[in-house]
Amino acid sequence: MSSSAPPPPAPEGRGTVSGPVAMRAVNRSALLGALFLMATSAIGPGFITQTANFTVQLGAAFAFAIVVSIVVDIAVQLNVWRIVGVSGLKAHELGNRVLPGLGWFIAVLVAVGGLVFNIGNTAGGGLGLDALLGLDPTWGGIITALIAVGVFVSKRAGVALDRIVVVLGLVMILVTTYVAFVSRPPVGEALRSVVLPENVSFLVITTLIGGTVGGYITYAGAHRIVDAGITGVENVKQISRSSVIGIVVTGVMRFLLFLAILGVVAGGAQLAGENLAAQAFQSAAGEVGLRLFGLILWAASISSVIGAAYTSVSFVTTSRTRPRTRNLLTVVFILVSATVFVLLGQAPSTLLIVAGAVNGLILPLGFAVLLWVAWRRRDLLGGYRYPVWLAALGTAVWLLTIYLGVQSLSGIAALWS
Repeated sequence: MSSSAPPPPAPEGRGTVSGPVAMRAVNRSALLGALFLMATSAIGPGFITQTANFTVQLGAAFAFAIVVSIVVDIAVQLNVWRIVGVSGLKAHELGNRVLPGLGWFIAVLVAVGGLVFNIGNTAGGGLGLDALLGLDPTWGGIITALIAVGVFVSKRAGVALDRIVVVLGLVMILVTTYVAFVSRPPVGEALRSVVLPENVSFLVITTLIGGTVGGYITYAGAHRIVDAGITGVENVKQISRSSVIGIVVTGVMRFLLFLAILGVVAGGAQLAGENLAAQAFQSAAGEVGLRLFGLILWAASISSVIGAAYTSVSFVTTSRTRPRTRNLLTVVFILVSATVFVLLGQAPSTLLIVAGAVNGLILPLGFAVLLWVAWRRRDLLGGYRYPVWLAALGTAVWLLTIYLGVQSLSGIAALWS
């Protein structure tokens, strides 16, 4: 790598490894954790709220929006992970290399947005434990935050982080698969709508993109691989493959949740009010369904608390910040979010949807910086010749995100009114 980019930091929180076999095992574990960190950061309370509301609104036609968002998300993450991974620099560090101060401006946007979302994530944890165990939502939110804090005060925080997000991600997928099976959705109609939708909504597509790769979520996995020391040209294939798998995991969860709710709607159930997903799960599987919804909501919420806190703090630190310092700051971030949650209470569903759409508008700024590095700053990539086709694809998607964002402005205004 060139002298303009610092060498990748040593893998943190993983103990001592020796030999190529051991190192490959550590890398696989870290990459698996990074891709699930990205996926589970996206699968939060807002993700569940969006999917439920849009399934009720669009029916089977929602499948088209899901597929389009997945394609766009893959193009975004392929570029983000590769640029950040090869450079060994986090997104705000690259931004400061491109234009002094720009990276810190982006960092403030991401960190403030992450704090807002984390209040909602903590509230979602409280609602999840309420549905699962009948626990008071406020106490449920506090317990959720304290468990998340436990991850970062662990002596091996890196390992704890990687493992818990994998477990939570698998739990959500398995439970949602069960509910999707018992709700008996019209799978054929959903698949047909992937290519022949009856309705196309720019607001819905933009909101899905913003909720999956917007704000802090865009950088969660990429920053994790930098902290784990998986950087440089020699790791390009692993980095790229993991970025795609992470989006696929998110897409699978979205589609399974969509099918679970679609089956209930197609069966004639009338869903109305604030918590459509809970109603759908209860309609599909009775009391057990409601408890399973609580489990999914709690798993989605605590994984997003962890992801939002970790990534937001990664934007106010650098690659050279000591892991212990970074973990302590993350603990403070979680505790501040929990305190605000206790003082203000729960965020309404509409606010979560609006926040996702606004993230879709913020996305083009940070992505533009990374694409500039890909096209013009080979020195920041250690002399690596960035694939023209991938940079061109990223640029096309960047233009698409701008177009979708403009199209969604009227829809966002309508949600606020």
